[in-house]
Amino acid sequence: MVHLDVPPVTSGLATASLGVGVVSILISVLVLCFGIGGRSWGGGAWPAGAFTVLGTIAGTAGIVTGLLALRQIRRPVSPPEVRFSGRGLARAGLTCGAVGVGLSLLGLLLALALQFA
Repeated sequence: MVHLDVPPVTSGLATASLGVGVVSILISVLVLCFGIGGRSWGGGAWPAGAFTVLGTIAGTAGIVTGLLALRQIRRPVSPPEVRFSGRGLARAGLTCGAVGVGLSLLGLLLALALQFA
């Protein structure tokens, strides 16, 4: 019986996790901008809150897809099946998603503190 060696394929979930995690960090920077400078131009807590929801959703999606990618990569496969790689991408996506959620919530707290101070 002949088994063909199939090279590992980068997990699409890992790539998506990193992409969505980076987007959540970018949205959290926008939340911080609204939180810091929003009161001076009439914005403030409302736009920061709206973008916090978006950043939290994106960060959560990055975390979930990172966990699913790690699970997919760890799964044992028999030789003719496709093996997945991309553990570093999945971990980076997981980390970026968590940082994005944290910074979004921090930006919202900053916006609320500056709005009501």
